Amino acid sequence: MKTLLIAFLFPFIAQASICVEQLDDKGEVSWLHCPRNLTTVASGTLTDREVLWQLPAGNAPRKGWPVVLLSQGSWFPIEFSRPRNLPFGGFHEARLIQTLLDNGYAVIAPRATLQIGWTTNLPLPDYKKTSDYRVLKEVLAKIQKGEFGPLNPRELYATGISSGGYNTSRLALTFPNTFKAIAIQSASYATCLGPLCRIPDSLPSEHPPTLLLHGGIDLTVPLFTARKYHSKLKDNGIEVETFVNPNVGHGWLPESPEKILEWFETH
Repeated sequence: MKTLLIAFLFPFIAQASICVEQLDDKGEVSWLHCPRNLTTVASGTLTDREVLWQLPAGNAPRKGWPVVLLSQGSWFPIEFSRPRNLPFGGFHEARLIQTLLDNGYAVIAPRATLQIGWTTNLPLPDYKKTSDYRVLKEVLAKIQKGEFGPLNPRELYATGISSGGYNTSRLALTFPNTFKAIAIQSASYATCLGPLCRIPDSLPSEHPPTLLLHGGIDLTVPLFTARKYHSKLKDNGIEVETFVNPNVGHGWLPESPEKILEWFETH
């Protein structure tokens, strides 16, 4: 009777993980497999873009599952199945997917342009004429229409790493009042690129609460660029937090899955 009561009150605790962990001889996770679906959206008149996605296990809440848009880094397309020893903390990206799914968040991960990187920080005259904009707009429209399943379009979040971190900032700026919170790993403001980072003094008041995660010895995207974004957000009265692991370079932090979940849960 007690077990049934706990399962009723805390359904995600009672369920096993939707992902499968493969253990090595020492009992440590050597490979993490999370199921996923694949669809495509038009990125141009003759081209399509892949979108990976998955819903949590169990019955959706009455208003639908909350949703996280996850943006890949450059040259490192997101996969829902990862071995442990990967560069740029890639295994922790799989752990993030597992953590979000197991805590009731749908995960949607569009591929970047040519699976290489996002165009957010390229010197283009009009971002809204890019294929990235067409793809992201279409993904958001499909969420609204229920084409990914029973999702709650009022509970949207975004996160990503490196190029995908810049793209996360771009999502917040391009689609105002859409995301309840964002988390940016190893990146900064939408138009910054590595150490080149100019951020406007005035940021939109509807900019969502932002969590910045960074490695203290990141040589690709220096930490000072994330701190600069933090300062600009704070100066504009926008909620922001920064978490730094001083021993990590460019890549997902071991703490990222739990930190990002906590940030989304509190917003």
